[in-house]
Amino acid sequence: MYSLFTDFLNEKSKICIIQAENPDGDSLGSAIALDYLLTDKEISLYCPVDIPKYLRYFKDWSRVTNEFDFKADGYIIVDTAAQILLSKLLDDTAIRNRLYSAPVLVIDHHETPDDIEFPHESIIEVRPACAELIYDIAKEQKLEINKETAEAIFQGILSDTLGLTSASVTADTFRIAAELTDLGANVSELEDRRREFMKKSPRILDYKADLIKRIEYSLDGTLATVHIPWDDIREYSDEYNPNVLILEEMRLVEGVRVAVAIKTYPDGKVTGKIRTSIDAPVADKIAGYFGGGGHPFASGFRTYDISYEDVIKELVKVVPEVLNESA
Repeated sequence: MYSLFTDFLNEKSKICIIQAENPDGDSLGSAIALDYLLTDKEISLYCPVDIPKYLRYFKDWSRVTNEFDFKADGYIIVDTAAQILLSKLLDDTAIRNRLYSAPVLVIDHHETPDDIEFPHESIIEVRPACAELIYDIAKEQKLEINKETAEAIFQGILSDTLGLTSASVTADTFRIAAELTDLGANVSELEDRRREFMKKSPRILDYKADLIKRIEYSLDGTLATVHIPWDDIREYSDEYNPNVLILEEMRLVEGVRVAVAIKTYPDGKVTGKIRTSIDAPVADKIAGYFGGGGHPFASGFRTYDISYEDVIKELVKVVPEVLNESA
């Protein structure tokens, strides 16, 4: 079933594993797990942005660098098949030329269509997490899954499923979690490690209070939005991602079905992270309206085409439409 994976690796000694420009726990866990699994290869881990501090509870996160390996024999992109999330790579002419000329394999679990323009092969299955797909590939191809690998995979799954509580979780996810536990991954230890890195300084807690005061409600309280301008991103992001600080709080407000954190940048870029309530599996549809994608309950988008104010206007227009369609 996954012979494409081993076929891709044949006669290659150097592999570069790529995360998109919005790394999360699932992409990081998937990349690190592949690093551990491919013991007979020389592996480099690349991400065009620094790994956020809140993700540095992953063992060996520091193996991920901003230095692109132009001498790799092949490239594996994990956790995305969306061209827009690879823009930072493709904006670099040298990297772009390399990806257009070298063998590339994409491993992803999102419903969003594969729209990557450069030549590539792909293994795409809708799953709760990309790390879950990595596990099944490794198991079928009889790759050794030691304790470190099991931990990286488990952490990736936990990250993208909110600790195995999201609506995307299946019985297979729990079976895999049990198998990973048998292989040495201890969920209590992993959670303790995560919580230690999720601690907030008094300064960040004060900032969170400020963000909460900024939340705006539309559509009779169905839609909650918050603006995170460039000054905030520059001052706080290295210490703690503002999206992580606020989105879950917004989603849990009584009456809110769609929560969106919107960041604006000096170059005109606008990004949105979307979370929806359990009765509104439409986050991917809303993101798709802006050219993004993701999961039904957690998605994102990025655009240069419209201003923050226009994004709000479009959200007010599109959210009722998609909610009505899903009713």
